[in-house]
Amino acid sequence: MSTSSSPTSARMPANRPRRSPLLLTLVSVAILLVAFISFTQVYTEVLWFKQIDASQVFRTMWITRGLTFLGGFIVMAVPVWVSLHLAYRNRPVYAPTTPRQENLDRYREAIEPLRKVATIAIPAVVGVLAGITASANWNTVLEWFHSTSFGSTDPQFGLDKSFFVFVLPGLRLIGDQLGMALLLSLIAAVVAHYLFGGIRPGEQRGVILTKTAQWQLGITVAVLVLVQAGRLWLSRYDRLTAAGGIVPGVTYVDDRAALPAMAIVAIAAVLVALLFVYTAWKGNWRISIIATLTLIVLGGVSIIAYPALLQQFQVNPSQQSLESKYIQHNIDATRDAFDFDDIEVTPYEPSTSGEKGALRKDAETAASIRLLDPNLVSDTFRQLQQVRPYYSFPQKLDVDRYDMDGDMRDTVIAVRELAPSSVNNQSWFNRAIVYTHGFGVVAANGNQRNPDGEPTFMESDIPPKGEFPEYEPRVYFGESSPDYSIVGAEDGAKPRELDYPSDEEGGAGQVNNTFTGNGGPTVGNLFNRLAYALKFQDEQILLSDALNDKSQILYDRHPRERVEKLAPFLKIDGDPYPAVVDGKIKWILDGYTTAEDYPYSTPQPLQQATEDSTTATAPNNVATLPDDEVNYIRNSVKITVDAYDGSVDMYQWDKDDPVLKTWMKVFPGLIKSSSEMSSDLMSHVRYPEDMFKVQRDLLAKYHVSSASEFYTGQDFWTLPTDPTKKASSGLTQPPFYMTLQMPGQESPSFSLTSSYIPERSSEGQSRNNLTGFLSADADAGDKKGETSENYGKLRLLQLPRNTTVPGPGQAQNNFNTAPDVQRSLNLLRQGESEVENGNLLTLPIGGGLLYVQPVYVRSAGETSYPLLQHVLVAFGEDIGFAPTLDEALDQVFGGDSGAKAGDAGTEDSGDGESGSSSSGDDSGKGSGSGGSSDKALNDALQEARKAMEDSDAALKEGDFEAYGKAQDRLKNAIDDAVAADPSIAEDGAGDKASAPASEPADEGGDSGN
Repeated sequence: MSTSSSPTSARMPANRPRRSPLLLTLVSVAILLVAFISFTQVYTEVLWFKQIDASQVFRTMWITRGLTFLGGFIVMAVPVWVSLHLAYRNRPVYAPTTPRQENLDRYREAIEPLRKVATIAIPAVVGVLAGITASANWNTVLEWFHSTSFGSTDPQFGLDKSFFVFVLPGLRLIGDQLGMALLLSLIAAVVAHYLFGGIRPGEQRGVILTKTAQWQLGITVAVLVLVQAGRLWLSRYDRLTAAGGIVPGVTYVDDRAALPAMAIVAIAAVLVALLFVYTAWKGNWRISIIATLTLIVLGGVSIIAYPALLQQFQVNPSQQSLESKYIQHNIDATRDAFDFDDIEVTPYEPSTSGEKGALRKDAETAASIRLLDPNLVSDTFRQLQQVRPYYSFPQKLDVDRYDMDGDMRDTVIAVRELAPSSVNNQSWFNRAIVYTHGFGVVAANGNQRNPDGEPTFMESDIPPKGEFPEYEPRVYFGESSPDYSIVGAEDGAKPRELDYPSDEEGGAGQVNNTFTGNGGPTVGNLFNRLAYALKFQDEQILLSDALNDKSQILYDRHPRERVEKLAPFLKIDGDPYPAVVDGKIKWILDGYTTAEDYPYSTPQPLQQATEDSTTATAPNNVATLPDDEVNYIRNSVKITVDAYDGSVDMYQWDKDDPVLKTWMKVFPGLIKSSSEMSSDLMSHVRYPEDMFKVQRDLLAKYHVSSASEFYTGQDFWTLPTDPTKKASSGLTQPPFYMTLQMPGQESPSFSLTSSYIPERSSEGQSRNNLTGFLSADADAGDKKGETSENYGKLRLLQLPRNTTVPGPGQAQNNFNTAPDVQRSLNLLRQGESEVENGNLLTLPIGGGLLYVQPVYVRSAGETSYPLLQHVLVAFGEDIGFAPTLDEALDQVFGGDSGAKAGDAGTEDSGDGESGSSSSGDDSGKGSGSGGSSDKALNDALQEARKAMEDSDAALKEGDFEAYGKAQDRLKNAIDDAVAADPSIAEDGAGDKASAPASEPADEGGDSGN
């Protein structure tokens, strides 16, 4: 025995490179650092869910994700590894006999060092990818395992609809995973057997397979064909939601040709799979290959060609009669899936001439007509109620209603939130410790204004005062809250959080506060501080001495994002709105359950359906729904988020929704019964905007309930573009909340409304006359846990097809082209003032359709804000334009509308006191304007307006003598106006003249400057 080399030298070749200990250390540290950072992301999520008392949600989600990942990994990786392993283990051993075999043998030797790595790495990579795909469908798996019956069946197969909504997606996922796994396994087996000699070219021609290769390939192909047969069988059920036919779902051709053909081909595929098993045994591949080609031809002819011929030569010539049954299936299913199958449709023949006293029966509606436009008055709220630059109001305010001593009022409301970017000193201490919350709500009567055009506030100022009961005003959770804040302090510690500014005698300019709720995970220990420092990539969380044992970190503070994180199975309405409920500020949100596989229903792209001029102009406050396509939706959950401590309460609103019932099985205890909702909360629940937008979009077609009429499409409608925006924008007019009484309704109710015009022609042209008016009863009532019987009731007024009632675009055009209106508006535009048209409301009252539009005037300057100065009203072709809605209504209804609007008497309010709480106004604008000079100016402008009207009338009649007298009166009135206010002459009739003709001018000068 030779001893020339030691065992050590045999194991460790002298030329093998040595690894650097430093490099190994750095790599190890880097791996540990990445692992720890990943751990902290998960750990902080655990703390967040634990703090919000929803640990079960986190556990269920991540356990399901883990199991589905593991399942996907095993299904994909194991078959591929088995294919590679078997091919290598059963490789033939032979001596090369041809040059080709010698070359292949050398190639095998070259790749041998990589074989072991490849055998593990390839299955692992495809397994990880499959696992990631599977884990992304964790919700599909949970719905399948906890499915709830719909209690109704589809008209084609007679299966409960839960099979299509819950079970079919899960079976489809498994079929896709298995099909891909077997295909990759087959490819891996072919390549491996070729490399290792199990498959080799014959000496003359053909291919030679070893017995092992023959069995492995034959069985793999057989199983693959069986899986494809199963997938083809399942795809028959997919036809109930397939698009591409005249309507989504099964069509005549599907029923008579495609579905039977798919069943036949699936059965034939099972026979072909058996032939491959026979091939694996006998080795005769010719029969199996011929059978496979025959199967492909059979599928192409029976599933594709024959249905196409049937469509062309039998269906197309008689499509209306043959497809009628299937169109009706689609109509019924769509109306049911989107919850408007019981809509109340009323033919409505509106009057187009305003008779005297026409609004007497609609007096309550007229008194409630909302004048404040929540899209325009944000700047007004900001200038009058912002108080300090570090507070803000949203770009779009919200509309709600409040019961004030038995008087239910439509209200425009907003939260005075913190504006983190406006804090002067952007130090970490200020951003994280001092400026932590907003303060209070500001609310104004929707149907009133002050003499100078400002809102009449019901609740305002800091500290809050007004008509609301006492409530907790601090807003730690809102739509513009900082990414995170650190709050809380030990007992007896000096407060550091800025509560609100104060100028009281002896004060330090501000009042401080300490958060005492349970709003976020603790950062009172070193480890949690380190974890959150890594999460937010901010070392100050770890290093600052401002933290203490009682410190909490508040994050995920936007109400919508907070709920989406807590309940990922819900889609959340894009417009959370605040309400003062039971002594607290609550954000109220609506949650939707959706499905994509409801039989026969028409898919609806949610983002497109919920996009309008509001989401385009105020995207930070009003979002669209996600870019998903669904064919079933329910407003199944009502949600509140406490603005003080961020606590979330979810209530089961739709007790019949199978999708919600399924998720309540998945997360028991997460969603409460609606019977636990307080009476105060119920009084602020409203019908959700996004649900209404989706429904109104579909109702443009699916108000047609007859298959024959639906087929012709001659009565399809569309939504009008917003007439207050540029015509080129093409933005849809949003729906509007208002209190009104629909024809046939017993009493007025808080409602959500929208209108329709005829569908555009193929050339893109459309008449803009009104064809329909839709309303949803948005009032849930005010009884604890009891929903109003009429809540959610959809009412559609269907106008005659030959109607001449102007649509919103025509009404706006009539306003814009009326000569007397334009002359008055030109006076308002004097100097640098701008006129802004408010929302154009449509109301079916007085036996016709009434249009109401507030007109705002905004002066120049950075601190300017819009003031409500006039109101435009149209009834048929009659137009009213006056300083108040009450006057404008009288103008179009023969001098007496028969009702009093909410702003009746505003112009006669004595000395013009604003009555608004404007202690926070930094604009320098006076609180009111009065005095004899203002009255003289007011009278002069009124006379000027009357003279212009008389001039127009004289011209129309050809009475030039009367025209000359009217012009003299106009000149004298202008002279009187200049005498009452010389600044009109000095600056070209500046801001004071920009006040409306019957309004007192503002002694404070340029409003807001």
